[in-house]
Amino acid sequence: MTVLGELAAAQALAGRPLRFDEYLSVALYGDHGFYASGGQAGRRGDFITSPEIGPLFGAVVARWIAAQFVALGEPDEFTIVEAGAGPGTLARSVLHAAPQWSGRYVAVEISAAQRDQHPNGVVSRAAMPGEPFTGVIIANELFDNLPFRLAVFDDGWREATVDVAADGTLSERLAPAPASWNWLPANAPHGARVPIHDAARTWLDDARASLTGTVLMIDYCTARTAELALRPWREWLRTYRAQERGVHYLRDAGEQDITTQVCLDQFPEPTALRTQAQFLQRWGIDELVDEGRAAWSAAAAAPDLAALRMRSRVREAESLLAADGLGGFLVAEW
Repeated sequence: MTVLGELAAAQALAGRPLRFDEYLSVALYGDHGFYASGGQAGRRGDFITSPEIGPLFGAVVARWIAAQFVALGEPDEFTIVEAGAGPGTLARSVLHAAPQWSGRYVAVEISAAQRDQHPNGVVSRAAMPGEPFTGVIIANELFDNLPFRLAVFDDGWREATVDVAADGTLSERLAPAPASWNWLPANAPHGARVPIHDAARTWLDDARASLTGTVLMIDYCTARTAELALRPWREWLRTYRAQERGVHYLRDAGEQDITTQVCLDQFPEPTALRTQAQFLQRWGIDELVDEGRAAWSAAAAAPDLAALRMRSRVREAESLLAADGLGGFLVAEW
């Protein structure tokens, strides 16, 4: 079976065109979806996230984790859960940073192919822990990838659905919007679109219910859903493949990533909210960069691999702190 076969089977089972989140669940996470077929972050993957820039990001996150460990009273059982861990790049750099805590690192990744790449020293799982635990949950660029419903303004708000024809052609159909969407702005430009983060909100609620500690979310966000409705949807409803923007989200199903801007007003108010640049500076990125410069200066006459890695911190920091790029991402803590 192909991803189109999976979509057709899902539509037949539902007895109607698929909601957009149902389409994404198959196109991204189905047996033949994007992630099952090898799509991933990284320099050889389809998109770059902060951990793939280099190990500096993980070193700073390790400092944040250490502070949470102390704030929780240095518990005997402390668990770090990384949701959407991909191939384990962040886990690898966090553990390499000589963590100042005792506990276990759980890397949650739905793709078996990516779990196979996880480093030694982590517990690999396909799903979030179901039992209560003390520690932290890290969700780096997860919310933008969780299946979302799609609202479209066409003389009032309607819901986008995906119809799978007998020949495998995918087309969009508009259905009546559920009454629960009455919080959307009454007026919007014709054709305006906004994501509805039902799955991400449920994920966050479940995560907080099981956790004594902090959930850390890092993603590209906007403060209010109404603001996104005023922007061209192609700016925030994005596809990626092989480090480049992909094609329309109904083309090449299963062969490209599909992401959305995250609307923070659809979630509980965070305890803390910063840009990624502010978060990294708060937890010592400047100190680590200075340390890297000093190490490189000391070894410049006969540099080894360790010295080269320290020198790279300067370049990594420039990318991680860029206000018009990764530095402009938002970091929320609950």
